Amino acid sequence: MGSSDEKVVAVIMVGGPTKGTRFRPLSLNIPKPLFPLAGQPMVHHPISACKRIPNLTQIFLIGFYEEREFALYVSSISNELKVPVRYLREDKPHGSAGGLYNFRDLIMEDNPSHIVLLNCDVCCTFPLPEMLEAHKKYDGMGTILVIKVSAESASQFGELVADPVTNELLHYTEKPETFVSDRINCGVYIFTPDIFNTIEGVSTQWKDRGSDTFSMNRRLSSFESLHSATRNAPTHFVRLDQDILSPLAGKKQLYTYETLDFWEQIKTPGMSLRCSGLYLAQFRVTNPHLLVSGDGTKSASITGDVYVHPSAKVHPSAKIGPNVSISANARIGAGVRLISCIILDNVEIKATGDYNSKLGITILGEAVTVEDEVVVINSIVLPHKTLNVSKKNSVTAKHGRKNTDRRVEILFGYLCSEPKDLEIQTLEEIEREIRILGLCRVGQWNGLTRTA
Repeated sequence: MGSSDEKVVAVIMVGGPTKGTRFRPLSLNIPKPLFPLAGQPMVHHPISACKRIPNLTQIFLIGFYEEREFALYVSSISNELKVPVRYLREDKPHGSAGGLYNFRDLIMEDNPSHIVLLNCDVCCTFPLPEMLEAHKKYDGMGTILVIKVSAESASQFGELVADPVTNELLHYTEKPETFVSDRINCGVYIFTPDIFNTIEGVSTQWKDRGSDTFSMNRRLSSFESLHSATRNAPTHFVRLDQDILSPLAGKKQLYTYETLDFWEQIKTPGMSLRCSGLYLAQFRVTNPHLLVSGDGTKSASITGDVYVHPSAKVHPSAKIGPNVSISANARIGAGVRLISCIILDNVEIKATGDYNSKLGITILGEAVTVEDEVVVINSIVLPHKTLNVSKKNSVTAKHGRKNTDRRVEILFGYLCSEPKDLEIQTLEEIEREIRILGLCRVGQWNGLTRTA
């Protein structure tokens, strides 16, 4: 345990509406950090993990969303955890390290000895107390949570090399073209306040080299340079990985802490369902009271890990699980069968003579109604939609001025974001977004069809 005079603050980067485009259409009606996983908002899981840190004084959420979108949640979670949680809105993009530096005065107002930094779209056990103890023993400026992955998938992340004895970070490279290491950056860090001096030094260095747009764009990846959120990036735009971690590797300032538990990034709708299942499984150890049980007599028959909000109503003849999360005020009728799905607020799934199935990557948005005898497989249904026909491998929504249904084909677990103002978008604009998201094929949209 830490000494009583030590103070720790936590900072969670939550991004913004221009950042989480791969998470659409789930983030169209609700900010991505508030989308429920295992019955709790995505950001709730790292926040709850931070509560276990000794001598924690404050938790900050930093992002681009409007304050009003987080006001209710921040107030609620602060009261629940008895720890002040504050949302800080960035006025312009500063980079992952620059965003931290931008709010340095607020972060340092309690004079903390350590700063825990996390990304919201990370799913893991967050071993923060253990990581903090290791960080103190290392006596460096920062400690990075790392995990071993397959060599095939490592290049999708920041790869690193650490000393096998001291755990010092020796080399770091972000998404390399050739294989470097099977250890990757998990997006969870602990720093001393010295991190702010380091960020300031990098920012000053770039200012001295010139602040023209050409110089800035050379530091950004091709995608960052084209992205609207970074097109007008300020000169003090500082990235944590490329501008801080890489240059400091091998200088006895950064160390690693390896986790042997699960870890995933929550980038796509399909991953939200997988991560919801991981958190539900973790509840068996950390929060068993959140999981429901039943044998089909007085309550529904429950298989595996299932969360049901106290306000939801589930018929005793329903069969639920495994990996099912049912949100507030949902109504599940007689004979309904739910497997591997997320049911959002106010969804109604009506009674059926056989089974009303939700299988595979299936997520029902807020206030969706599923009529009798309807089967939904491998699909996502956006809010306020009534399904009276079965759906398979589709995204269903009421969209556009004509209020007609749109379907987007799901391939390899990737989902196209919901196109805005579809009638006035060109096929080229749609295809450009699809290529960025990695989708191979586009279904029929408003009469436009293209197969790669």
